[in-house]
Parts: sequence; C-alpha cells; structure tokens
Amino acid sequence: MINITRLYANRETTGDPLRYGQDGPAKVAHGHHFRDHGKARSAGERRPVVVWNTTRRCNLRCVHCYTDSCNQDYPDELTTAEGKALIDDLAGFGIPALLFSGGEPLMRRDLFDLASHAVGRGVRPVLSTNGTLITPETASRLKEIGFIYVGISLDGLEGVNDKFRGVDGAFRNAMAGFRHCRAVGQRVGLRLTLTRRNVQDLEGIFDFIQAEGIPRACFYHLVYSGRGSALSDEDLTHAESRAALDVICRRTRQAVTAGVDLDVLTVDNHVDGPYLYLKLREEDPARAEEVRRLLEWNGGGRFSTGVGIGCVDFVGNVHPDQFWQDKTFGNVRQRPFSAIWTDTSDPLMAGLKDRLGLLKGKCATCRFQAMCGGAMRIRALRATGDPWAPDPACYLTPAECEHG
Repeated sequence: MINITRLYANRETTGDPLRYGQDGPAKVAHGHHFRDHGKARSAGERRPVVVWNTTRRCNLRCVHCYTDSCNQDYPDELTTAEGKALIDDLAGFGIPALLFSGGEPLMRRDLFDLASHAVGRGVRPVLSTNGTLITPETASRLKEIGFIYVGISLDGLEGVNDKFRGVDGAFRNAMAGFRHCRAVGQRVGLRLTLTRRNVQDLEGIFDFIQAEGIPRACFYHLVYSGRGSALSDEDLTHAESRAALDVICRRTRQAVTAGVDLDVLTVDNHVDGPYLYLKLREEDPARAEEVRRLLEWNGGGRFSTGVGIGCVDFVGNVHPDQFWQDKTFGNVRQRPFSAIWTDTSDPLMAGLKDRLGLLKGKCATCRFQAMCGGAMRIRALRATGDPWAPDPACYLTPAECEHG
C-alpha cells in the first residue's frame, strides 16, 4: 500500500508505523503497537497479514473476482473447528492482522464466532466485504466483536458499479452498509479497483467520497486473477495510470489542506511510490528525500507477496497472496500455516523471501528497486509466464528508471 495522505499530503495516519516505521501520534492504533511487526525485520522474520478466504460463496458476480465466486455452495470449506485451529496457529505465529474475505465472508454462518475467537486470541480481525449484507444489526455485531476495520468494495459510481458487480442495486446496498457501520462507530472505508470503466469518473468519485464523509479510500490497481484474468483490455494504459495518480494525489492534497478527514491509499502497484517521489522532487526536494527514506524502509514489493501478505483459501490451501490461487505451498489441514510459511524448500517461496537478485529486465536494473522491490510478481507471471520478469504495470519510462 502507498499512503498518499501520508507521503504526498504530509498528514500522519494510524497505519504509518506499520508501513514506514515512524513514531509519532499514530504509533499506537486501536490498542496495538505496530512496531512489533515492522518491515525493519528480515523477510524471514516478517509476519504476514493473512487473507483468509473463509468462503467462496458470494451474492454478487463481479467481473474481476479473483476467486471466480458465485452464489452457490462449494464443497469442503474449513469447518468451524478447523478455522479456530488455524486462528490459534496464527495467534502463536504473531501475525499483525487476519483479513476475513471471500467470496462474501458475511455469507459464512459462523463468521462472527470465528472473529470472536480471533479477538480472544489477540488476533486483530479485518473484514473485506461487498457491504450489501451489512444491516444495522450486522454493523453493531461487527463493532461489538472488535473488527478493527471494515473495507467495503465499490467499483465506481452507481451505474458503473452495478454493471461491474453484476447485480442491480449493489451500489445502494453497499452504501447502506457503509452508513450502518458509520452509525455505530465502526471504522470503515471504501475499496475501488481502477479500470477503464471508472477511471474517467475519478473526479466525481472524489466528490462522492467527500460528500459522503468517507474517511478512507483505497484505490487498487488491477491484478489478473480469477475472472479478472480476462480483463486485460480493462486495465489502464501506462499513460492512464500516471494520469490517475495525478488526480488521486491532487484531490488528496486538496482535501487534507481543506481539513477533510480522508486517508487515501493506492494498492497493488508499488511503482506508485517512485512516481510520488519524482513528483515531489519537482515540487519540494527536501520533502522528496523524506519520502524516499520512508519508501525505502517500507521496501515495496520486496516485503509483500510471500512475506508481508499471505493467503489461506476456503479449503485450507496456503498461497503466496490472494491473487495467486493456482500456486499452493501446502494445506493447513496437514501442516500449520506457520510451518508452511517458514518452509523455504519450495523455490518460489524461497525466491519471494529474497527476490531482488532474481528480478530480470527493467526491474533488475531500476534505480528505484529499494522503493518498489519489483512490485507484483503475480502480474509478471500472468503476463510472461516468468515470476521474475518485469511487472507489466510499471509505468515509469526507461529514462526515469535509469541510474543517474
């Protein structure tokens, strides 16, 4: 994640210590000190945020779904007992957070029981949801259990979103869920995947975010996985990505300057960090150097897939991240997640934990390798068949990447 509010608009947020290792007013968030899980550790010691796809079932049919989910029963999901055993292992392993995802996790009947168990074991629960099933009662329950954050996915304004999500009314129901969370004081924000269907509406999306009082917005770059594998023609061109970042940066800074409580992040393309640095170097060289230090401490993709983020799917298979469902390192029914995650006998797991020397082409020689870390290895694999090839979503020019 690249925190635009922190890096470009220069306002501290609660996630800063986790991402950038900085003390300050945000160093303690929700009763948990982030520094224990900081990226200053080696990749082998780093504990991942774990995405658990608790169910594959979903009430929507999004065109970019990485699990290719539908509203149907899927066999062999982890049982409640197996889920609690997984949580016990994750607690002992010391993960910083457990992200309950899907499909649509609120379609899993024992979700609240599992989340309560996580809280009881000291594991911080996060919910990734389409928001359409969050009633006032559900919102109250999320708050009571202790979810530290609820991320609700939208994919544009109403017409675009509903077409993308495959169900009329999805936008209205998701926003109702968002408002129910706000009404009970549950920390909540929106998530949006940038595509050609919505990028032209970015100005309107920011207008909407501010009008609704949305405190946090994450803009995701498209990753080709699941049904999203067929969306290469929906992905932004390099020029469109740069233009989108320009809008996101400008609108975020304007909001912060105006005193608006808004935390904006971009996700799944670590090249956004060097791009921010280059923008700031033209505007404020001293500030640019501070941002360079923060981004290099963070490490970008070097500490993401296979290191700082991992995935357990609905049947217990362990994957490098949630987009890499076709690569399995083991199953938690046979071995604990902690044992699977620290086993580097698999060449891919070993490579992900020490990837810089394996990077090829543009990524191998880029002067921003310490900031970006090679970005998304799964996107390189999908595009070329080689997980160490350059990330095709890198929109920096060769001249920008060259050592100078």
